[in-house]
Amino acid sequence: QVQLVESGGGLMQAGGSLRLSCAASGNILSSTVLAWYRQAPGKQRELVAQSASGGNTNYADAVKGRCTISRDRSKNTVYLQMNSLKPEDTAVYYCYAGLMVPGTIGIRFYWGQGTQVTVSS
Repeated sequence: QVQLVESGGGLMQAGGSLRLSCAASGNILSSTVLAWYRQAPGKQRELVAQSASGGNTNYADAVKGRCTISRDRSKNTVYLQMNSLKPEDTAVYYCYAGLMVPGTIGIRFYWGQGTQVTVSS
């Protein structure tokens, strides 16, 4: 069974930095898209950053220039480095992955359980 487990959230100070990690465990053949989403209270879940299998990345306007998504294929892990944190970055951050798994045709998509990030001013 495939699971995505995030770590690295917590209470941060505005202007600080954080690094979120998401490790995919289970029987995985390969990963395609890996992404981070976030959901603030009372708001819809939104894309923060995305890494395609070919290496292309894209970022939400709200985090461009402050955020870097990276992946370690050997560990099936995706990272999100966020700098110059703002109170408006406060949200639950979710990992999202498109994975090829044995016995399944095509790509299956998974969500992590989420990790809370709170940025105080």
